Amino acid sequence: MQKNTVNEFMYVEETNRLMRGDGILLVTESKSGKPNAMTIGWGLLGTMWRRPMFTVAVRLSRYTHKLMEESDSFTVCLPTPEMNDWADFCGNNSGRDVDKFKELGMTASKGSSVKAPYIAESPVHYECKIIYRNPMNAGQLKKEVESEVYPNMDLHVLYYGEVKGVYATNDAKSILRI
Repeated sequence: MQKNTVNEFMYVEETNRLMRGDGILLVTESKSGKPNAMTIGWGLLGTMWRRPMFTVAVRLSRYTHKLMEESDSFTVCLPTPEMNDWADFCGNNSGRDVDKFKELGMTASKGSSVKAPYIAESPVHYECKIIYRNPMNAGQLKKEVESEVYPNMDLHVLYYGEVKGVYATNDAKSILRI
């Protein structure tokens, strides 16, 4: 699937809509080079430190957290409506237990500007270099939010990824508009 480089913020509307819906896919890899995808519904695409940034939240208990700590980069892939089953599977199964790429028939392709792979079938993907990690601390979030979102205190680490490239197919806007 041929992709072209596009503006960092060209797909911000689609990215936010998908995060509020069935989710988007965060991809990283183990030290041995095995890719893993995790569904995310929380993240921010914007500007920080004069750079385009994609900030993602990964819980401490997730297998992806271990991989993110070992890595210097990640990708974020926007799924097509036909890939909703992939988002569901990746959100309900751990990479500790199953090879999601093998199980779903996803194709891992090497990023152009980062080491992390992306899902080749995705019409749009962001390539991000981790420039800051921010672990959450208990008691720092508004009490009602903390008790609602973190009843077991399985907090997130926020990973700030400088967007090094965004790549899209020519028909991505029409595919993602559905």
